[in-house]
Amino acid sequence: MTDNPYESLPASAFWRTAVADLPAQDIRGLWQPKFDISEQSCIITAGSCFAQHIGRALRERGYGWYDAEPAPGSVELQKAYQYGLFSFRTGNIYTTRMLNQWVRWAHAPDKCPDMFWQTEGGIFDPFRPTVEMDGFLSIEEARASRRSTLAAIMDAVRKADVLIFTLGLTECWREKETGIEYAMCPGTVAGTFDPEIHEFHNMNYSEVVRELNRAIASLRKTNPNLHILLTVSPVPLTASATGQHVLNATSYSKSVLRAAAGAIAESSDFIDYFPSYEIITNPVFEGRFYAANKRSIRPEGVDHVMRCFFHDLAVGNGRPVEAPVPAMAGAMAGAQTDDDDLAPEDDDAQCDEEMLAAFQPEQNAKGA
Repeated sequence: MTDNPYESLPASAFWRTAVADLPAQDIRGLWQPKFDISEQSCIITAGSCFAQHIGRALRERGYGWYDAEPAPGSVELQKAYQYGLFSFRTGNIYTTRMLNQWVRWAHAPDKCPDMFWQTEGGIFDPFRPTVEMDGFLSIEEARASRRSTLAAIMDAVRKADVLIFTLGLTECWREKETGIEYAMCPGTVAGTFDPEIHEFHNMNYSEVVRELNRAIASLRKTNPNLHILLTVSPVPLTASATGQHVLNATSYSKSVLRAAAGAIAESSDFIDYFPSYEIITNPVFEGRFYAANKRSIRPEGVDHVMRCFFHDLAVGNGRPVEAPVPAMAGAMAGAQTDDDDLAPEDDDAQCDEEMLAAFQPEQNAKGA
């Protein structure tokens, strides 16, 4: 019998023994997986740009990452046209509303709005405007490409054991009349902005939860055995249309997403949450995982997140643990590397939101 409940808690429950007394690179046990993800599992990934790192790490370690929309042509062409970044060619899915849209349209392609942006340069899909940076040659080609992606989503969902989805943003742009959400603000990558037709919206907690729950319900109806692993991207916003300072807007967005992901994960045995956001952003790591722009994630940061992931997954399921990499300790100690000046365009992840930086007024370029 103890005097109070804290006396029987493990060392991991106390900051000193779990964090302060350890070298930062040795902090583990941040995740107790609810279900196994093995090399034999069929895994699909979607979400923000950080989800690309997760998919790549799974492939590199021989896990069964499934590409439902494989690319034709060379590796260079594949990357240029956004094949292989996610399990289907949707481009970045930043919000839970956009995820729900894609899932709903994949189940009923005829209900997907026949909406495209026509420019002098080509035809653009407003729901994935960067998959063809020069635009499609015709409406027919754009429609056929979208149908292929919707079919790929259904194929992936039916075959998958696990979906890993990374929540990225709460801010979005949508059509006023229908509420249909665009991947980007019209007039940025393509299209023309019309304040009579288009509106900005910043999702609140209840909206994020509602849209994600609806998407998960549809996914599980198609595949009752599908497990969901949620993460939150640690990448700050490039720009905010809220009128707030972008730092405050980032805190709002990530806080809402983290709270929503945690609540949904706690609601079911087949939904889990992995703390990639906490691993990158926690003060214990002193910002070392961010590049000089204080936004892009350095390769050491991505590697550390994934080592935590595979370590805790192995421990939780009784498998051998990965051997540590000696170079990681140097990076964690603040040693400089060739990646310290990593610019956004040098990052392997392709982030549509990064393009918003091009619209920053010249007079404000240095934070004036």
